[in-house]
Amino acid sequence: MPPAPHVPLAVDGRGNSLLSFRGGPEASPPTDAPMPLALVVLRHGDRVLMVHDRHRGAWELPGGMIEPGETPRRAAVRELLEESGQRPDGPVTFGGYACFLLAPDQRREYGAVFTARTTAPRVFRANDETTAIHWWDGREPLPGGVQALDAYLARCPSPDAGP
Repeated sequence: MPPAPHVPLAVDGRGNSLLSFRGGPEASPPTDAPMPLALVVLRHGDRVLMVHDRHRGAWELPGGMIEPGETPRRAAVRELLEESGQRPDGPVTFGGYACFLLAPDQRREYGAVFTARTTAPRVFRANDETTAIHWWDGREPLPGGVQALDAYLARCPSPDAGP
């Protein structure tokens, strides 16, 4: 009997899939596909920061491309500040590696996912990438929709969630 096909954790409207999300040591990134991306799950109380991407017209986690010579952690913090104007209050914690299958060419790649907290959100100013931010509770609908892959990652348990 052939093995069951792999069922993605989430699929978005453009055909991109989140194949897996796994923790483990930050120092041991996967090597079977490129890892050009870093994302941040920034929490304020029981809400997660979502940014409204100007070009895709949807809500997603802050993050973006890792620049040459930059660590995924530094990329995550830089992208968080660039896209939202937010800074974490304390440490940025490694959450895991997300494996994506991207349409239309079915290209596999990874993103490093980090978590952090803030107790005092900063004022947001629209910029070249982001038109708005929202502290999302994980259930409420947002105008334009939340990207399914980002929504899944935003709901993942955080190592820094605390009691």
